[in-house]
Amino acid sequence: MPVNTDKQGTSYSLPRPYEVSREAVAEFALATNAKADYHFETEAATALGYHDVVAPTTFAVIIAQKSEAAYISDPESGIDFSKVVHGSEQFSITRPIVAGDSLAATTHVDGVRAAGSNAMITTRTEITDAAEQPIVTVTSTIVVRGDGE
Repeated sequence: MPVNTDKQGTSYSLPRPYEVSREAVAEFALATNAKADYHFETEAATALGYHDVVAPTTFAVIIAQKSEAAYISDPESGIDFSKVVHGSEQFSITRPIVAGDSLAATTHVDGVRAAGSNAMITTRTEITDAAEQPIVTVTSTIVVRGDGE
């Protein structure tokens, strides 16, 4: 089944908020070689005016991918996950993500187009805090390889 272009314009949301923990921030910082003390030490983060440790800027990808998964796994999307390749990612940050944040995410399918035998999908995931204030927008390009590739 080819990628369903009729899904352009649809949206998918996380079923429940993503709770940002100190442990998740520290694990991500270690995995991405982010060494700033405010990723690990509450005191360093509060000295900068934050209420807890601050996540590296690309931490938002964890939440965005959880939200995008609802679209990718939708049987009506026509996406075979084994053929998905990450194309690109951009972050538009309103404020840093901090441990203790409870974040909601909604993924919008902004574009679906053919590129040869492949499908190019553009998603935009809006991440907001518990007060529904914008935190970060993650724009992604997903490539779904065509048959025989």
